[in-house]
Amino acid sequence: MVNFNGSIRTESDSKLTVNNRGYKYGDALFETLKVVNGKIFFWEDHYFRLMSSMRILRMDIPMNFTMEFLEAEILKTLEANDLLHASARVRLNVDRGEGGKYLPSDTTDVHFNIAAEPHHEPFYSIADNANYVVDLYKDYFVAPGLLSGLKSNNKAMHVIGSIYAKDNDLDNCLILNTDKQVIEALNGNLFLVKDGKIKTPPLEEGCLKGVMRKQLLELLVKDVNVIVEEASISPFELQKADELFITNVIKGIVPITKYRKKTYGSAYAQSLVGKLNAKLRLL
Repeated sequence: MVNFNGSIRTESDSKLTVNNRGYKYGDALFETLKVVNGKIFFWEDHYFRLMSSMRILRMDIPMNFTMEFLEAEILKTLEANDLLHASARVRLNVDRGEGGKYLPSDTTDVHFNIAAEPHHEPFYSIADNANYVVDLYKDYFVAPGLLSGLKSNNKAMHVIGSIYAKDNDLDNCLILNTDKQVIEALNGNLFLVKDGKIKTPPLEEGCLKGVMRKQLLELLVKDVNVIVEEASISPFELQKADELFITNVIKGIVPITKYRKKTYGSAYAQSLVGKLNAKLRLL
């Protein structure tokens, strides 16, 4: 069951048509949420990122799009799918409905739809001895700017990059910007650990304004034993690192074990997972 503008429907009766602007032009935004027993992880951060992104795309934000209203609609969707007391992955999508060409018609209104599916990992963990191999994706590059940091439906590079990764027996790929700096992975932000220093690319370089990225930066600044900086990461630095890991809200922290001929440990990533789960218990 899906939630279409507050109405619970079957997928076949979802009222999404080929004229939807999200389908025709990528004129849509989305948030991927992790929900456990009716608790939306980091909901406030997701909500304010969505509102900021809607303003950047010049969407007319409906007056009823409050944090409380959308949270209630998410929980209603979970209940309709018998997932209110379970672990779930939720996608909240907003679009400008139908009408117009590139220029929306004067009658277009912002719509939303919500879909939910089971997710069988309620808390974050890192599997022992798990292999996770990455390489650079160099067919296309991200041009830094406000649009590059949006979680929009325009994900052509990520789709093609994921196909490239599968064809080359990789678990993921790292993306470069037009300055040839490493900015993120296909499905999350990137952190590098080297000699007690932790780096992650700054938002200005074109990476996603990740919700999990924000959570980890808040945890890391409290650790007096490490130096944290938002700074450029060159491809050359990847092979000098002690650890590399990818972050997103669904998986939490995913250590990279191999990049080309270099292998990495995951000791610091393992320690962060414990702190992250402790933070969740306080929400």
